[in-house]
Amino acid sequence: MIVYFNGRFMPKDEVRVSPDDRGFLFGDGAYEVLSSYRGRLFRAADHFARLHYSLQQLRIDPPEKQVLADLCRKLIQVNQLQEVDATVYIEVTRGTAPRQHTFPDPPVPPTVYATASLRHLPEEKWQHGIRVILIPDIRWARCDIKSVALVASVLASQQASESGAGEAVFVRNGVVTEGSHTSFCAVFAGELVTHPRTNHILAGITRGVVLDLCRELGIPYREIPVRAEELPSADELMVLGTTSEVMPVVAVDDWTVADGRPGPIARRLQQAYRELTRSGSS
Repeated sequence: MIVYFNGRFMPKDEVRVSPDDRGFLFGDGAYEVLSSYRGRLFRAADHFARLHYSLQQLRIDPPEKQVLADLCRKLIQVNQLQEVDATVYIEVTRGTAPRQHTFPDPPVPPTVYATASLRHLPEEKWQHGIRVILIPDIRWARCDIKSVALVASVLASQQASESGAGEAVFVRNGVVTEGSHTSFCAVFAGELVTHPRTNHILAGITRGVVLDLCRELGIPYREIPVRAEELPSADELMVLGTTSEVMPVVAVDDWTVADGRPGPIARRLQQAYRELTRSGSS
């Protein structure tokens, strides 16, 4: 695999990250994950804008958006991923400096690392849906920053895996926020609802696309808090993400969602999303 590291394209096993890199020492950085469909980046501008937002909130100088676009396309090309679906990962840390909690003074160049790899689509899960578990949201109060400091999400994902679930969904003060690596939405009486954009959730790119599709398809929706105690009365539940796309949820903890099958709104959104990713629209 050829990767990008600090201005160079090189074999992945030749990359050397300093033990003084602040991403390694502090989780002091941000990242993005993009999908490429047959060599075409999907919603790249939105992903780059979100990465810039995260880095600006962390007070790290962001790379130019055109630089990001060029390196992503180059990675797809040199790894011969133009004719398949792929995942692109970009990480930017504050850089390498002697360990101290305050920022390096004078500032140091950020570390930039990116990869592109073959993506395996979760088609069976799309067809049958997944089970999720609800767990307390123990994360920090700036979930709107896509930080590389992901230990709470790692622990949540591991708990889900050990319980045989496909995702862990966070609950903060009784309100469902989002999944460990997905956005969350529910359907009540034909209306899709999802947590409003606040510092307690990430502004999901797929979430935004799905809300756009709801407008186009005439599916009513609201961005409002949903309490965990309301979920058993939902007609449908879904998690959304770059790699999950529109993923139906058919069970939560030890109870079944509606009739235990993906519902009609999830199916409509799945189809519309897939058509969009194959249409050449970016």
